[in-house]
Amino acid sequence: MKILIATKNPGKIEGAKRAFSKYFDDFEIIGIPVSSDVSDEPVNEEIYQGAKNRVNNLKKYTKENDINADYYISIESGITNKLGRWSIINIAIIEDNNGYESFGTSSAFPVPDKYVDKIINTDLGKVMDELFNQNELRQGKGGVSFLTHNVISRYDLTEQAFVMCLTQYINGDIWR
Repeated sequence: MKILIATKNPGKIEGAKRAFSKYFDDFEIIGIPVSSDVSDEPVNEEIYQGAKNRVNNLKKYTKENDINADYYISIESGITNKLGRWSIINIAIIEDNNGYESFGTSSAFPVPDKYVDKIINTDLGKVMDELFNQNELRQGKGGVSFLTHNVISRYDLTEQAFVMCLTQYINGDIWR
């Protein structure tokens, strides 16, 4: 099975591999970077829209370059206050080669009010790098690993979101 993911980010690719390996034995995941066409730090509905745009841009790229796949996948992280408090969440999308789409989310983690504006105006990665005196946290285990003292990593959040997406694929028509 050939899976294309709309990123070259190693953390996102690893999380996707973990999710798919729970249900499939023979697959490969290839990363192709494409634009999300949303803000650097997506807010609320932009999170889903960014993930959807990445899948659409990935499919456009593959059509232009005569590349085929069984699944086209993406994940977008962003900040949301849809539950009345600010938090960071990941939204993943999986679309099969027939155009069927499923989405899933990761666990969310809270954002203190004092960092919300700074995150929205730059992005979470830059704020986390500054707070924890790091460089490019988002490329590895992510800032969430610092916040949870290495109990949960970016890989884990990405894996969760893709597992939730896969519920509509692994359960067939029962959960569609």
